[in-house]
Amino acid sequence: MLMPKRLKYRKVHRQVQKRTQLSGRGTTVAFGDFGLMAVEQAWVDSRQIEAARRAITHYVKRGGKVWIRIFPDKPITQKPAETRMGSGKGAVEYYVAVVKPGRIMFELGGVREEIATAALQRAAQKLPIKCKIVAKETFGEVTHDEGE
Repeated sequence: MLMPKRLKYRKVHRQVQKRTQLSGRGTTVAFGDFGLMAVEQAWVDSRQIEAARRAITHYVKRGGKVWIRIFPDKPITQKPAETRMGSGKGAVEYYVAVVKPGRIMFELGGVREEIATAALQRAAQKLPIKCKIVAKETFGEVTHDEGE
């Protein structure tokens, strides 16, 4: 499972996100040729990230390269069952990555388009949010004649 090695603070506030807020960074395919973009906002847990990564690598039969662009660095606490109110905040149970709309979560490179889209669709089924598959925008493809 993914989890941070060290934290400045062991427990953090929940910080309820505005649903309409778009991701400020990580919105373009930077490393691979295809990416899985979030359409909704959610907390993606470290187990869900690992399940999606395993679905991608299993489908491409360990070919190509996978980049994980999100990291679970927010600790989520829970109190034990049947506990009375009060007595402080609960213990850290798991870690989540805060994902906003427009964020590229996974990238895949070195495989054909039909394999990449099928692998990313399988990964999207493991995640708790709606996703879409995007391709890298290639700049400089248009040729210009300098002499004319």
